[in-house]
Amino acid sequence: MKWRTWAASITCALALAALFSGRAPGQEAAGARSGQTATAPENPPQDTGLKLRVETTLVQIPVAVTDSVNRFVLGLQKEDFHLLEDGVEQKVAHFSGEDAPLSVGLVFDESGSMDEKVRTSQVAVAQFLKTLNADDEAFLVEFSDSAKVTVGFTSHAEEINNALKQSQPTGQTAMLDAIDVALREMKKAKNSRKAIVIVSDGGDNHSHYTAAQIESLVREADVQIYAMGVYERILLFGLTPEEISGPQLLSEIATQTGGRAFAAQLTSDLPSVAARIALELRNQYVLGYYPKDQTRDGKYRHVEVKLAQPHGVSPLKAHWRLGYYAPTQ
Repeated sequence: MKWRTWAASITCALALAALFSGRAPGQEAAGARSGQTATAPENPPQDTGLKLRVETTLVQIPVAVTDSVNRFVLGLQKEDFHLLEDGVEQKVAHFSGEDAPLSVGLVFDESGSMDEKVRTSQVAVAQFLKTLNADDEAFLVEFSDSAKVTVGFTSHAEEINNALKQSQPTGQTAMLDAIDVALREMKKAKNSRKAIVIVSDGGDNHSHYTAAQIESLVREADVQIYAMGVYERILLFGLTPEEISGPQLLSEIATQTGGRAFAAQLTSDLPSVAARIALELRNQYVLGYYPKDQTRDGKYRHVEVKLAQPHGVSPLKAHWRLGYYAPTQ
């Protein structure tokens, strides 16, 4: 019996060698010894029925759907969504409307401008952390003159809350550097759904990264970015152009990733803004598809989501990740 098993293994190995070499066992390509160009054999090998599987890329697009009064719309089906990549409609291969485990990065501004807002901002973070489930995880990045990971990925919200209680607002604002630090830390996430939540009063005046560099990085990352903060528009005198344009920059970064930037008119509104972001993350659809264009050219692919309008329902609006970079060779 052992001899038969050994013989069968040898036979299988020879058959596989024949399949991938394009010739029968013992057969040598014509001209191989003389250095001439090899020619096709007179009797090509028969089709064995074996097929090589080509690797494909699954793209996942989280989508939040709201009605005309900004309420989340649940209960939609796969047929209600149309997905396009660079204008070409794609087949939705995977569809989910269920809550899935999250990996969340909290990016907290403790610069000097946050002095009077830091306590309420801490309450807002605590409110957000209460919405995390047992399978979720979160980390904390704090920034002022520089950015650092204060708490790595954890499922214990009290670790993050305790770290925030030690915050002492001071220094300038390296917000863009903090986003970079968070994107790097997010690579350690265990869950496929990922989000970064930025708590800041907007503006950047001390980062090494430029806005263009960060916008490029977030397009490459499979991460949704949300922002919440208080923007005191009546206090524009004396602010730098970067600080004035900060809210708009955060909105542009968030929109590209399928997230959103929420502005609170009063510091006291921050906890409700945190609850709104948590609710949106818990009420999303996820559309997965295999792109018809499988070219591995590293180019940016634009994604568009269209909704079928149900009868008797107010106009629906979708928020989704606007695109991704194709893999390279």
